[in-house]
Amino acid sequence: MKKTLAILSLATTCLAFSLGAARAEDKVLAIVVKGLDNPFFEEINKGCQKWNAENQGKGYTCLYTGPASSNDEAGEVQIVDDLLTKGVAAIAISPSNAPAMANLLKQRAPTIPVMTVDADLNKEDAALRKAYLGTDNYLMGVKMGEELQKLKKGGTVCLQLGNVAAANIAARAAGVRDTLAGAKDVDKLTGQNGWTEPAGCPLFTNDQSDLANQQMSDTFTANPKLDAFVLVGGWAQFAPQAYAQVTDGVMERLKSKDLVIIAGDTLPPQIDALKAGRSHAQIGQRPFEMGYKAPDAMIKLINGEKVDEILFTGLDTCLPENVDSCLAK
Repeated sequence: MKKTLAILSLATTCLAFSLGAARAEDKVLAIVVKGLDNPFFEEINKGCQKWNAENQGKGYTCLYTGPASSNDEAGEVQIVDDLLTKGVAAIAISPSNAPAMANLLKQRAPTIPVMTVDADLNKEDAALRKAYLGTDNYLMGVKMGEELQKLKKGGTVCLQLGNVAAANIAARAAGVRDTLAGAKDVDKLTGQNGWTEPAGCPLFTNDQSDLANQQMSDTFTANPKLDAFVLVGGWAQFAPQAYAQVTDGVMERLKSKDLVIIAGDTLPPQIDALKAGRSHAQIGQRPFEMGYKAPDAMIKLINGEKVDEILFTGLDTCLPENVDSCLAK
């Protein structure tokens, strides 16, 4: 309990500092992410800061914030609550716990424009936000499944997910399963099209890199003949040294494609992992674009201009043969 209160206190302090750092005369366009400890979200921050640099003196400041830890779902909800209380012009949220964030929005019923970025609310709560800007997460899962099918025609596959209540992660998992099974709405692979998820899978990392790598290591030990491992997000690879240690133990199997690893995201350490043969495909999102485009979308919403409800930012498929040219410029 004391640790939770300490984290919430830190998050509130950081938020107050960030709001104070924003230009006093500017209206605030807030982007709230799942956690400041995730390098994926730092790319969103870079997009936000580029937008600030290009729009000085135009009356708005992009504010990037979130809880210190990506597994602090309550902290993210509290930050959004605080922002609504303090007053911002608009807000873009990447909900770690979609139902919990929806509950807050129902309680607060904000009059400012609310959108989601990177991760969306669940379908039943979509009316609580004006737009979603980010990845087509189901398609991302489909692409992971397609790349796996090119290398394996069936076998055992373990999916590694993030937070249990993250809608974007659930959509990716659905895309992977449906593609491998050749059918829609597959809750778990139990032999469809030759694919099976072993006992203990899927895995939930709670967005923690150390836990993700430990889970991988444990899974490889418990399933020495595992055919495939799919990281629907890049958590384990965000700690490159630990990920290298884990994959060192299965490098011969990776080289021969006896074991195939497909992973989400294409940050620099992940591209390095692909080049080193520690994965076979990386399906990348475009977080910088999310952070760069979110402020303009929020301003349009503030001004009552039309904004498409769904704004997809695209995907990059990186393979050993195109690794030097796969990323969108």
